[in-house]
Amino acid sequence: MEDEVNVKLDAGWEPYVTPPRGWGTRHSQILLLFLLPLLAYGMRVNMSVGIVAMTDPVASLNPDVPTYEWSDQGVILSSFFMGYFIPQAPAGLLAKNYGPKWIIAGSFAVNSLMVVLVPIVAPLGSWAVIVCRALQGLGQGFIYPCIHQTLSKWAPPLERARFVTFVYSGANLGTVISMSFTGWISETWVGWPWAFYVYGAAGLLWTGVWIVFGRSSPAEHDTIVPLEKQYIEVSLGEIGCARSPPTPWKAIFTSMPFWAVLIAQFGQAWGFTILITNIPTYMSNVLGFDIKKNGALSAGPYFAFWIFSLLSGVISDYVVSREYVTVGFARKFANTIALCVPGIGLIVLGVIGNAQWDITDAAVILLFISVGFNGSSTCGYHMNHIDLSPVHSGTLMGIASGSTNFLCLFAPLLLQFIVTDEKDAFQWATVFYITSAIYLIGNTVFVVFGSGETQPWNNVEEDDENS
Repeated sequence: MEDEVNVKLDAGWEPYVTPPRGWGTRHSQILLLFLLPLLAYGMRVNMSVGIVAMTDPVASLNPDVPTYEWSDQGVILSSFFMGYFIPQAPAGLLAKNYGPKWIIAGSFAVNSLMVVLVPIVAPLGSWAVIVCRALQGLGQGFIYPCIHQTLSKWAPPLERARFVTFVYSGANLGTVISMSFTGWISETWVGWPWAFYVYGAAGLLWTGVWIVFGRSSPAEHDTIVPLEKQYIEVSLGEIGCARSPPTPWKAIFTSMPFWAVLIAQFGQAWGFTILITNIPTYMSNVLGFDIKKNGALSAGPYFAFWIFSLLSGVISDYVVSREYVTVGFARKFANTIALCVPGIGLIVLGVIGNAQWDITDAAVILLFISVGFNGSSTCGYHMNHIDLSPVHSGTLMGIASGSTNFLCLFAPLLLQFIVTDEKDAFQWATVFYITSAIYLIGNTVFVVFGSGETQPWNNVEEDDENS
């Protein structure tokens, strides 16, 4: 069978694109990548739960567990993002030119060490924790562009949706696990420090496994079955590609499909920041329901997101592989569900916030629905960078993620400017309406100007770019 494939390729036959059956090397690589955002997001969000125990003397059963009187908890929580947006664009470019394997290993090792250091440096003051968190964000800033670049080499088109959604769904499952685990261990005898020790150690362990088994592409894997390697490379059009072409900066920044992805990604990032970070505060102050104290309700929406993202990935691959719809239609439909449902949900939340009856249950259900349906974003704009340009997908993700995360730093500032009284439902409604508009505009631009086709500049040569 393998010889038959090679003969067909040499004779100019149509590419062999039928996935080999059974568990393959690509599945092992995808599983490794899935664990990366699972751990990364766990490390990112464990501080939001841990900070409560770090400043509450009665949180742990052990009176010897240290606690601190810090007045800058908001700075501690946001310091991660101060470092996070900085390396994203360079990370994508570095991953394309030098391969993502060692960049992932180095950056995640630094990130994991910073997590371990948090309880060690905490006695020095909140400033030391802020520095650790900023450096942790700097380390994680390399991860998503590098994951995207790796997926562009390991995820064939017929399996792309389920592979990409599975990998990135790890972030939301990691959030569920981290919030529950950190809350639980903070109340035990060992206390909150072990939430950081355990996650830091798990990150270092994953880094070691990745160094041994992880590869940037099938071409670098020594033990991959030749037939599977042939399937992946032919599907991606990489047979005979000896080197990566230069980055076509002009073509990228004048590409409307790329701008559509960037604007949709900004809409998602802004809305997600407002929805997840501030809805619990709104429910506590306006609705009188403190969702932060209920681990199941806090983690539940993320679990709904994870389930829906996996389902949407399977469905998307199914309809595309059977040619029921085009890739572009599948991405736009998934993105519309992901952004319009929470967009409408925020409008409803703003309206019912002024109701005279108890709408607590309705608000919780609305939160689950909004965050859950948002999971289909992984089949929308989130994988569209790879559709547009498998070669430069890491660079595209880096540009988009870096710029949108920088802009989203202003989301809490806008909320603080508008919401001067956290118990005022009218002020909160204004924030919800603005966020809803950003959601809906972002999706509209993506639907109108987005594309599911590989762009002409994917393999453009330097002479063509400069002409």
